[in-house]
Amino acid sequence: MAERDIAHVSAVELRTPVLDDTVRFFTDQMAMEVVERRGNSVYLHAWDDYEAFTVKVAGTDTSGIGRTWLRARSPEALERRVRDLEAAGLGEGWISDEFGYGPVFHFTDPDGHPFGIYYETRRYTASDATRPSLKNQAARFPGRGANVRRLDHVNFLARDVPVNEEFLATALTGRASEQIVLNDGTKAAVWYTFTDKSYDLVYTRDWTGTEGRLHHVAFATDTREDILRAADVFLEAGVHIETGPHKHAIQQTFFLYVWEPGGNRIELCNAGARLLLAPDHEVITWTETERAKGQAWGLRTIESFHTHGTPPVVL
Repeated sequence: MAERDIAHVSAVELRTPVLDDTVRFFTDQMAMEVVERRGNSVYLHAWDDYEAFTVKVAGTDTSGIGRTWLRARSPEALERRVRDLEAAGLGEGWISDEFGYGPVFHFTDPDGHPFGIYYETRRYTASDATRPSLKNQAARFPGRGANVRRLDHVNFLARDVPVNEEFLATALTGRASEQIVLNDGTKAAVWYTFTDKSYDLVYTRDWTGTEGRLHHVAFATDTREDILRAADVFLEAGVHIETGPHKHAIQQTFFLYVWEPGGNRIELCNAGARLLLAPDHEVITWTETERAKGQAWGLRTIESFHTHGTPPVVL
């Protein structure tokens, strides 16, 4: 197995046609802090993210996923990944003006989702208002809304799952943890990790056959109870709750899915203590029949979970 060169998924850009409403969702219901504004983009920070920002919200004509940023494990790891990305014909070149980062190499996955990879970073500096009592966390616990701690994972929709899986394994040195294989032998979804977490990036087949869309972005809470409380927070705020709280069979994640005002699906998740510590972990395969049983405790997967993605597609 190749050396893993990605340290973690660090931040994500979300596009929204209702910029102010989406920013309020992240500040009021998700308990994030606005740390920078640049033109039609707003940068927000989750309270225990060591880096300068966690989410970049961009005001655009429609919803969807913008750039996803990855931090390399070292300058040497960055060089290796850039070399392989350029060899694969996926590179777009270097930029040096992104908030919070040093030089960033821009590239796309085979499905057209934009990415950035970098090593040099600027760590979050707490203000008097956000300085924590405990020096081993980035900012003080906000004590409001959902209190999400950090970005957890991104689930992309893809026209061709196997092609993007090859990209994850080779160009990004990820390792597979779980997958869905249909009765005809094709893969409907793959879960990959760069860390000891059970997953960081996911590719799910896009039923529309289009490229570059988003299924959801997930943020981690400390406990299941935080998610139960968040459900009441979202209910009172009029945020659309799509499904949950409940427990996934795949990855055993306790989850809640909502749609932020711009239409993007957001997950609050808690994976408990499940880590992949075995260096020779065997990929868990779920069959079509097993997935038809629904979630871990019997909740049926609702139809919109298979049909809703952003940006919306009119067929």
